[in-house]
Parts: sequence; C-alpha cells; structure tokens
Amino acid sequence: MALTIIEASKLNPGDVVRNTIVEMFARNSDILRALPFEGIAGNALKYNREEMLPGIGFRGVNEGFTESVGVLNPITESLVIAGGDLDVDRFITQTMGANQRSVQEGMKVKALAHRWTKTFLKGDSSAEPREFDGLQRRIPVGSSQLVDAGATSGGDALSLFKLDTLISKVDSPTHMIMNKALSLRLTQASRNSAVMGNVDFTLNNLGQRVQTYNGLEILIAEDDETGTPILPFSEANPGGGAAASTSIYVVQLGDGGVIGIQNQGLDVRDLGELESKPVFRTRIEWYTSIAVFGGKSVARLRGIKDGALVA
Repeated sequence: MALTIIEASKLNPGDVVRNTIVEMFARNSDILRALPFEGIAGNALKYNREEMLPGIGFRGVNEGFTESVGVLNPITESLVIAGGDLDVDRFITQTMGANQRSVQEGMKVKALAHRWTKTFLKGDSSAEPREFDGLQRRIPVGSSQLVDAGATSGGDALSLFKLDTLISKVDSPTHMIMNKALSLRLTQASRNSAVMGNVDFTLNNLGQRVQTYNGLEILIAEDDETGTPILPFSEANPGGGAAASTSIYVVQLGDGGVIGIQNQGLDVRDLGELESKPVFRTRIEWYTSIAVFGGKSVARLRGIKDGALVA
C-alpha cells in the first residue's frame, strides 16, 4: 500500500532530522503532500497497464465462442537520483550560530520540493535523461485523456463544462492540479450567479485551508526552485496564436492510479567538516520517480487563457 510522505514519516518517530525534512517537503509542495509513495526494491518498477479488454459475444446452441484475450502493456519506471549537497562555512557556524545550517538546509529542501513538483508535471527524459517523465509528456497529442479548452487563437477561457468533461475522463478522480490564478478564477466563478462553480473549502492533513471543486481537492503548482511558474500562461494553444495558455490536470492519486515510487525514502546525511575546506556538508538524496498504473488515472485540459470562467 502506498503512503504519503507525511504518513510514512510517522513510522519513524525517532528519526527527527528526516521527519523534519519530510514535513518541510510536504509544506512546500501540495503535490508532495498529497501524493502516496510506494517503496520498491532495486532501481526500477515493472508493471502491466491494461490497454484493451478481451472481446465478449454471444453464441448459439452447438456453436463456439470466438477466442479473444485482453491487451496489457508492460511498463518500466526507472528511479532517478534527486538531491544535492549543502556546504556551510565553519566561520558562519562559529560566529552566527549552529542554527545557520538548519536555515540553509530548509532552503535546500524547499528548492528540491519545488524542482520535484515541476518534474512531476513537466519532466521530459528526452530533453534531460537524468529526470523522469512528468504527466504532460505521458499524455501526448491525440490521446483520449487530452482535452482542448477550445480552438481559439491565443487560447480559450475555462468553461465549467470543459472542466467537468476533464473530470469525467478519469476513473475515481481524487485531485485537480492547476496554477493559483485559475484557482482564484474558480472562487470568482462561485460568486457569479451566471456561472456558479461548485467550490468549497476544507482543511488538509496539515491543518491548512484548501480549495475543492465538486469534492476534488485543488493542488496548487506555483513556482520551481528558480522562481519560474510551473504552470504559466505560456503554453502553446491548440488554436495557435501567441503561446498564452495553461493546463489543468485531474488525477487519481493512490493505489491503481498515480503514485510516487522510491527506494528507502529520503536520505539526509550529515557528512561533517570536509578535509578539503572548512565547511560542514549535508547531503540530501532521493531515489524516486512516479508510476501511472491506470490509463484513465490522469487527464489534462490545455489551452486555457487567463480570463473569467464561463459556464
């Protein structure tokens, strides 16, 4: 059974440093907070994804059935190595206090959480072989799981009909992923009697106030580690024109859907003072990737411009 990183950290109550890092991960990424992770042995996970059901028919007396089998596609998800080294000069710890290492470690964790979140959505192993493929690359043009907001040059305003269509594409959906601007547009629509989006608010497992639409929690993808928006209004539009649109994803997070995979979880090591120079080094490494078990466990709506929602 896959566990979120918050739930997994409860199994190691004595591992203070790692558990602190894990909680910082979750607080810096909605997706990392909500996504269940499954531990695997080795450096890859192999599984079969259902592609086509076997044929079924009827027969008459003394007749036989036509033989038919389903189609399963073998999938292999290889782990990648995420993380980094962090050096804090001994002069800083001596003159400003040992807590300066904790401050820098917190910043490193925040950067890693943001970079992992970007890869979860935008990762492309053909452009960067060291990272895993994100959801966008896993839903190519022509896929039944790709929905266009429209065909207008420059993009189209998000309609609740298209949003509901997107949700219908996913089996047992649990979450939606979008940028903050679109989440605010949903809130705006909920106050408009002509649109009336079904928006509500609740508390997540960290006690934070979160937004929902039709019962699906909205996960916000904000900026990567460089401060660049992860889901900006700069994607190509299905209808052409200046690239000025963004995407929304609906996902089924959990067993049988989309999960994270890892070997041994997040590894945080204090390497102490280096011999080569007077700095204290902390190394953070994570052997990780994602797996999409169901062909209908994720869908993408593209071509959404920044504008008020329509019905």
